[in-house]
Amino acid sequence: MGTFNARRLKQVRKKARLNKRKYRVRIFNLQKKLDPLEGAPQAKGLVLSKRQVEQRQPHSGMLKCARVKLIKNGKEITTHLPRDGALKHVQEHDEVTIEYIGGSQKKAYGSLGGVKYRVFKVNGISLDMLRRGKKQRSSK
Repeated sequence: MGTFNARRLKQVRKKARLNKRKYRVRIFNLQKKLDPLEGAPQAKGLVLSKRQVEQRQPHSGMLKCARVKLIKNGKEITTHLPRDGALKHVQEHDEVTIEYIGGSQKKAYGSLGGVKYRVFKVNGISLDMLRRGKKQRSSK
């Protein structure tokens, strides 16, 4: 550590910072680049298929999910169909609106392994209203 060692120390610190994941995500804007919704709170997509996903430990049971292809960029994601009877109101090729499920740091929520999004509208009608029977599906 000499008197004229400042440049070397600076380079070493820079390399050390790049080894930290949190720093890389912030500097290279990875959160937005890797995000299927591209920073938006909601997005529309088309239902490709309906499927069941097993819950993570220590819970047991099958969660009703749908595979959705986003209209804006063509990316495919798995979305959760919340509450009882939601699966009945979603068919293949329906246009659904999705949002983040609310896990910390935009991650999965609770026992939903790898599922970060949920469906809240089907063909422009609230899934909750369809489920309760307050509104009917539009016949196209």
